[in-house]
Amino acid sequence: MPRATVVRATGTTHAAGKPGEAAFFDVDNTLMRGASLFHVGRKMYQRKVFTIREAAGFASKQLRFMLQGENLKDVHSVRDAALAFATGLSSEDVRTLGEEVYDEMIVSKIWPGTRALTQQHMESGRPVWLVTGTPIEVASVIASRLNLTGALGTVSEVTDGMYTGRLVGEFLHGPAKAAGVRALAEKEGLDLQRCWAYSDSYNDVPMLSLVGHPVAINPDARLRRHARDRNWPVYDFRSGRRAATLGLKSATVAGAGYGLWRGFSWVRDR
Repeated sequence: MPRATVVRATGTTHAAGKPGEAAFFDVDNTLMRGASLFHVGRKMYQRKVFTIREAAGFASKQLRFMLQGENLKDVHSVRDAALAFATGLSSEDVRTLGEEVYDEMIVSKIWPGTRALTQQHMESGRPVWLVTGTPIEVASVIASRLNLTGALGTVSEVTDGMYTGRLVGEFLHGPAKAAGVRALAEKEGLDLQRCWAYSDSYNDVPMLSLVGHPVAINPDARLRRHARDRNWPVYDFRSGRRAATLGLKSATVAGAGYGLWRGFSWVRDR
């Protein structure tokens, strides 16, 4: 698969299979609040790989991403900086960094509603794959910790156990995500018309359009309009409001419960 490396999680258990079916989840702002790549940058700062000024730049981009949605210029900027700073680091160190990033920063930012969706698919016997521009080292940790099937992520070149600062293939984003999902479907014998895909970003429309069951989660303005025009289900866990029927009963109940909890918390705090 030239565009992405696929890592299958170890120790993952599945219910009785649904032949030909699977679910594909974006990570940033879909599975978790904010962008995982920015947390990688934050962890690298803690290890004194770069300066506080550079860390402040990452923080401002993270805030903008959370408030306004994905901005390709910011994502590419952080990606390029991370690649540059990772040059000369060992692959073992980066794998350890991925574990630390999950434990210290990502686990507390998982959206309960999206997590319920992944569990519903797994319990129904559908493989669940993360599809993300996040480094594969981090994406595979997230998949493993959440007991999902595996992950497709961006791959950095390693020579003699050290990162070179170059990518292997493409940054897994936009059309490259769709290409990665299509290649995985061929390898796994999946019928994409019987599969699900979830994302928050209009940039992932190529991936969403591949499957028979596209779903917008926490969508940016362009994806919300696109989904509405095509009658795609929309779910927003940022406010707890339900915008459309998802067709997965347990996910609906979990999402509604999360929304009620958010509403109660807001009233209590006020």
